[in-house]
Amino acid sequence: MAKNIMIVDDSASLRQVVAIALKSAGYEVIEACDGKDALSKLDGRKLHLVISDVNMPNMDGISFVKQMKSMAAYKFAPVIMLTTETGDDKKAAGRAAGVKAWVAKPFRPEQMLDAVSKLILP
Repeated sequence: MAKNIMIVDDSASLRQVVAIALKSAGYEVIEACDGKDALSKLDGRKLHLVISDVNMPNMDGISFVKQMKSMAAYKFAPVIMLTTETGDDKKAAGRAAGVKAWVAKPFRPEQMLDAVSKLILP
């Protein structure tokens, strides 16, 4: 059975690059353009992993992760932040919200897939 991964980023081109890499590795991909859009797509389907940007309109990635983690169905979904933010304060806020890994943009698809394979839920 394919694993579901949600990509949350306000950049359509970035979502596309990540989606292509994930789909070629055999994952199913759900795309959302910001935290609010992502929350609206949490419909009870199992998410094996979430990849989210930090800075987005409407709802930023850390607020999204906090809200998602408050939902029983998604409490244990691992999260990778894929972002230009590299500050320790942002990383600490991410960890506090439940983020498991932090990948800086620009990134290499192999680097991201490596992080994905380490965190994906069985």
